[in-house]
Amino acid sequence: MVKKFLIAFFCVTAHGIFAQNGTISPYSFFGIGDLRNNGTVENQMMGGLSMYGDSIHINLNNPAAYSKLRLTVYTAGISNTQYRLEDFTEKQNVSVTSLDYLAIGFPIAKNAGMGFGLMPLSSVGYNLISESQNVDGQLVTNAFTGEGGLNRAYLSFGYEPIKNLSLGVTANFNFGTLEYRRIQSVEDVQFGTLNSRESRISGYDFNYAVNYTPTIKDKYTLYTSVLVNTQGNLISTNSERLGSFSLVNGTDVEVIDVDLDASNLKNTELKIPTRTTLGLGFGEDKKWFAGGEYSFQKFSDFENRFLGLENVTYKDANTYSLGGYFIPEYTSLSSYFKRITYRAGLKYDVTGLEVNNKEINNFGITFGLGLPLGNSFSNLNVGFELGRRGTTDASLIREDYLKINVGLSLNDRWFVKRRIN
Repeated sequence: MVKKFLIAFFCVTAHGIFAQNGTISPYSFFGIGDLRNNGTVENQMMGGLSMYGDSIHINLNNPAAYSKLRLTVYTAGISNTQYRLEDFTEKQNVSVTSLDYLAIGFPIAKNAGMGFGLMPLSSVGYNLISESQNVDGQLVTNAFTGEGGLNRAYLSFGYEPIKNLSLGVTANFNFGTLEYRRIQSVEDVQFGTLNSRESRISGYDFNYAVNYTPTIKDKYTLYTSVLVNTQGNLISTNSERLGSFSLVNGTDVEVIDVDLDASNLKNTELKIPTRTTLGLGFGEDKKWFAGGEYSFQKFSDFENRFLGLENVTYKDANTYSLGGYFIPEYTSLSSYFKRITYRAGLKYDVTGLEVNNKEINNFGITFGLGLPLGNSFSNLNVGFELGRRGTTDASLIREDYLKINVGLSLNDRWFVKRRIN
């Protein structure tokens, strides 16, 4: 009965990944949208660390961690983000709720495991209005809207060929549609103008991982990892419409499809540069862990010729993460609170995005709880992230945000051979 319920739940909620709008950030206009954090709540609340893996949780970013799985794991996560958007003159509060991931992982041998799932890769979602006056003193209003995003379906495999050394690989298929729209109206003019662009994107990339976790003094573990997300070669099929419309009833007056073949923009290639992550940590199994990671990506190689923006440049990206967890007493029978996992971390993203000659970077502080469910290995994970991205300089927008994450990790004994029929 439980298995049937879980299968039904996964089928229903998977639709939410494709239908949702996961951001309201104006910076989602650039690149391929606002890149999402693909880690589970457990990893996100440790500053986004990817190196740590255990036998009862899925690690979405580190395929080598699947070799540690001893039970079948179903996991799903949702988040609500409260934003305060601020420019030089105004402030606005908005929020967005989204489904962050849906995945299954299971052991297939003593030292091997695999998994698959769905998650958003990026999101586009903004609604901006700018006003100015033309040379005749008329008010000119430009409305910019965008929606859509890319989704990711993945298949992972992890194997431990020798003690303490784990290898893993993930194949990712990325797909989705990005839509951009600009509407301009002029005071006392009957018709407005519109420009609508759409990109249908798909392509593959791969994640490779190596974890080395030797035991020290029979009690402690040294965690080292190298993760490589290979270059994503995405194909974008583009379309564009230009025209005018009635400001009275909103109907199109004269709209044409732009001949993108003439400018060689009908089909373009988006290359997401290779990202490499190095991790180092130390801890005592089922007691505590602390670690740090450094990621780098030659994002200066990225280009989106179809959008053709003049006020944006891309530079090399870097991410610094620190985090860990603490469990007072994993096997405590007298105190529930001693079995809770307490997690915390921080991160700093040099995103590589530069708008109006200003870097758009992000800083976040994370913390959360892993709450055991009954006497099983299943748990409910709740996390919080406080952060800031962007700046109010150069007519830009600063985002202060509070993100609340809820993740469910359920365990079952599938693929375990029965001893008694």
